[in-house]
Amino acid sequence: VLASLPLQVMLYFNVYYFLVWCLAEGMILQLKYHLLPWHYQFLLVTAYLILSLAEGSRLYLGYLGNLQEK
Repeated sequence: VLASLPLQVMLYFNVYYFLVWCLAEGMILQLKYHLLPWHYQFLLVTAYLILSLAEGSRLYLGYLGNLQEK
C-alpha cells in the first residue's frame, strides 16, 4: 500500500476543522445577515456555499485519491 499516512492524518483532522468552521461561519452569518444590504447578503451566502462545496469535495477527493493510491 502506497497511501501517504501524513496526508491521511491531515485530511482526517481537516474534516473536523472544516465542520467547526462551517458551524462557526454559519452562526456568524445568521447573526449579521439581517444587518446587511441585500447584495451583501447574496454575496455572503453564495461565497459560503461555494467555499463549503469546494472544501467538502476537496476533502472527499483527497481521501479517495490517497486511499486508492492515485
